Amino acid sequence: MRSTRRTTLRTAAVVAGAATVLALPVGSAFADSPAVPGPPVGPSVDSRVAPARAFVTAVKLADGSVAKVYRVGKSHFEADIYAAGAKLDTLVSRGSAAAYGQSNGLHVVLQPNGTVTSWLDGAPKPAPEHGKAESSVRVAMPDGRIAKLVDGPRGKRVVISMPNGNVLGVIDLKRPSTQNDGWTYKLVRDGKRVKFVVIDGKGGGNSWVYDFGGRLIEKYTVDAPVAARGSGSGMASADAAGLGFAVLPAHPAGDARG
Repeated sequence: MRSTRRTTLRTAAVVAGAATVLALPVGSAFADSPAVPGPPVGPSVDSRVAPARAFVTAVKLADGSVAKVYRVGKSHFEADIYAAGAKLDTLVSRGSAAAYGQSNGLHVVLQPNGTVTSWLDGAPKPAPEHGKAESSVRVAMPDGRIAKLVDGPRGKRVVISMPNGNVLGVIDLKRPSTQNDGWTYKLVRDGKRVKFVVIDGKGGGNSWVYDFGGRLIEKYTVDAPVAARGSGSGMASADAAGLGFAVLPAHPAGDARG
């Protein structure tokens, strides 16, 4: 997808026992895989109004580019592929068909359930995921932005977006921190748990800590007296903000680790 050459995009819709190739316009970034045979078919023209797309998640691909996944209808998902801020193309999965594309050694598959897998030439192809579900919860953060906390087969991640759905960034345990407009968002480990921390760098360093159920479980402030919460919270305070913040319980102690 980083190549400047004009290539022909073809996405492959893979159905059990059959394969079809959908030819898309010249100048797109993906090329069809030679492993998916079939004659090209001219793109269809549909004069109907395009259905609404509901943003689902953003997935970082194997080469660092991003796939933004949308639900268009029942059993219909689309994934816009972006690299360096530019939209390269769209994979479409309908019914039981998975969409497949490749470019410059990157392979991307959009599954019928809306999940995305990717790999590079020479790397093992990810095994199909069976019986694993992805869960997510949306949290309205103190800065007015939205955090989508996702827990699924690919691990835990958080998608940071504006209320209108415009994605600002994605963090996971490999890239656990990002900043925007003076605010810091990060994932920290606390024993076996993973917490999501929001830090107000513009307002002096106050911070809020959420579990992956979307619950506010801890709050730190630079102005309040120190209140002991135990060694686990103390570690989270140091890891989350890098400062000796005071701890303000967001829930009674018995509920903090629920």
